Amino acid sequence: MKGLGTILVFTIFITINSGIAQNIPSHEVVSVSELSTFLKPEVKQTLAQKGKISTSDLAQYFRETFSERYFYDWKNFDKRFQLYKTIYPEAEKNHETRALDHMAKYSGTTKWKLPFNYLFGDPVNAYALRHLARQHKMVDIAFYSHYQDQGSKYVAYFKDQQKSLNAALESGNYEKIEDGNGVYEAFRSGYRVLNWLQIHNMFLGEDAYTDEDQLRTIATLLQHGSHLYETNREFHSGNHQTRGVSALAMISILLRDFVDTDLWYDRAMQLLEAHLSKEINEDGFQFERTVHYHMSDIGNYYYVYQLAQISNIKVGDFWENRLRSLFSTLIKIAYPDKSAPVLSDDTDRPWAEKNDISGALTLGYLLFNDPEMGYFANDHVEAKMYWYLNEQQLGMLSNIQSKKPEYQSLHFPETGYYVMRDGWNDRDNMMIISAGLDDLKPDHQHGDMLGIQAMANGNVILPNYQVRYYLKDLELFKNSLTKNVALVDDELQGKQYTSNKGGSGFGKFKALPNPEVITWHSDDNVDVFVGTHDGFENIGVNYSRQVIYLKNDFWIVKDNFSSEEEHIYKQIWQGHFSTENGPNLIRTTFDDGSGLDIFQLESVDGVKTDGRRGKEWAIVSKDAAQKYSFITLVFPFSTFDKRIDENLDSPNLKGWKLNASKWKNDSGHGMSLTKEETSIYFSVSSLEFADTRISFSDTVDVLVNTGNNRLKVQLLSGDKINGIITRKGVAQSVIFTSTINTF
Repeated sequence: MKGLGTILVFTIFITINSGIAQNIPSHEVVSVSELSTFLKPEVKQTLAQKGKISTSDLAQYFRETFSERYFYDWKNFDKRFQLYKTIYPEAEKNHETRALDHMAKYSGTTKWKLPFNYLFGDPVNAYALRHLARQHKMVDIAFYSHYQDQGSKYVAYFKDQQKSLNAALESGNYEKIEDGNGVYEAFRSGYRVLNWLQIHNMFLGEDAYTDEDQLRTIATLLQHGSHLYETNREFHSGNHQTRGVSALAMISILLRDFVDTDLWYDRAMQLLEAHLSKEINEDGFQFERTVHYHMSDIGNYYYVYQLAQISNIKVGDFWENRLRSLFSTLIKIAYPDKSAPVLSDDTDRPWAEKNDISGALTLGYLLFNDPEMGYFANDHVEAKMYWYLNEQQLGMLSNIQSKKPEYQSLHFPETGYYVMRDGWNDRDNMMIISAGLDDLKPDHQHGDMLGIQAMANGNVILPNYQVRYYLKDLELFKNSLTKNVALVDDELQGKQYTSNKGGSGFGKFKALPNPEVITWHSDDNVDVFVGTHDGFENIGVNYSRQVIYLKNDFWIVKDNFSSEEEHIYKQIWQGHFSTENGPNLIRTTFDDGSGLDIFQLESVDGVKTDGRRGKEWAIVSKDAAQKYSFITLVFPFSTFDKRIDENLDSPNLKGWKLNASKWKNDSGHGMSLTKEETSIYFSVSSLEFADTRISFSDTVDVLVNTGNNRLKVQLLSGDKINGIITRKGVAQSVIFTSTINTF
């Protein structure tokens, strides 16, 4: 959670260059004939040496500058395109499908304000209008024109669509920002700039893309830059402004020959630095806490950083270090199979249980030449990013240097993610715990506070699922039934769900639990996480969750509830579980014979399964209880004979024995797990063996190890607690903590 100081910083808007007027208009596109009047004096002087600056001279000048300043030289497009077709043979069909889809829906002279209809008669909805405004599929049309070798037809379509937007701007007949679907809103305008720059570069060698057409595009981009400058005077939290000011920076670098662009560059870079400072947490995670938006931010900064490098513009060490941290974070949260967990609003592949981070880390490798990033990198980039690399970077892909990461268990204290990890072999165990809430923009957050995800034996054993905003069951997949969390009665964590006013399908919760992390500790043998949240206080229930990882063996998840009234307490487990040995043992298995057992050490009352969209979950319940704790083993097994054998009265738990400790507590042995000289005890206030007695000031969960003739005690249920150790009648007051205490 962010501190109060951070909240105060966020609430103070940053105003940059607000008093400096610009020359290029923001609400109209200057004519091609007037364009030269907006050149910087020194550029104008150079171009006017032969007399009046002609349209032909101006277009030729900018063809040369784009050749030098853009991500690649457009003069080499044909050669690049032939290589592209070889590397990405599947891309042609994808471009064709998307291009034909767009042209079947919209005329070149499309409308830009709802309501209006597709060409085939159905009404255009808000979601579709937003994507029309981004012009993603116009890029596919540009590609399709090269596959078809029919430049004139598709160049004309692009020109018409651009002209139609300019005409809508002049008449005011377009969706405004206050309507919720603003065509010139920073995010959509910014993406349009990125896409139109790419199209412009692709068409520069086409005869059908005349000098006047080229300059009209430049004039349109300048209008976009002027509007982005005018409407982004202050810092606003979120990726929408980041996308917009990233585009503003790109325009100012590529078209720096025009007046105002120095102002644009300064404002864009200051705002981007503000976003890097305020929205990339000190631990390196993007503040919205999702892999999707984290990687999206990488793109926003990457485009600017890459263009600045091409033009030998220094962006500063802070920029470079923060950008690098974005890539390092993806490594730190990665599963052993090089993918990443699904964290809140990840949206690339709905219902997928992992994120592909190889493309992002390939970019990181090409920027920083870091072998740890190379470990995740591909020998090619995603088809889209191929066009944003220079020749040297493309050459690096044929000889990637790779080094396996060395990160073990770790945490992101500001963002609130906690990673328990064995190592980096393909079948190693890894779990991530979500215990954070962005206090300023929790829009993309799901109802999964203190929820967990895990991988073992190469399979995601406890998944979360990617979402898509326009799907009608978005609320279900954002809320707690599709998470690995604990619940009470029929309460879900996410409350007061509401859709955005634009009607695109995106929705968010107005109320989510506030987390508090009580303790986090990691060593070579045990990881301990203890946290709580206030999500059930509205019905009078206090709740906390402990996650204890016995390295290389299994996890213990202990969910603690207390109330003055009786409630039904629940655990939700994602997966296709069989319940024939339930409710105390449920199991899922995978296609390689490995699997996961969920084993309850305390008796529960019931288990049922449910599901949607081909996904399933099990709900384990304890009925009519005031105070209760689930003590649950999350027990992965590699082969069937390594499972918890349901036929044995005393199951083999990877060498851990149930209730076999030599230590006694107040009521006999009590609930315990023992392996060699190590024992774990649940809900004890004292332990006694031979002439040694350990007393605690409250009921605790604790690990005791007596190896090497030393007594080691580790608290598993909190940060610290007072106690007394008595040996041979001599008492010693101590403070037990979640680190190992040796006596």
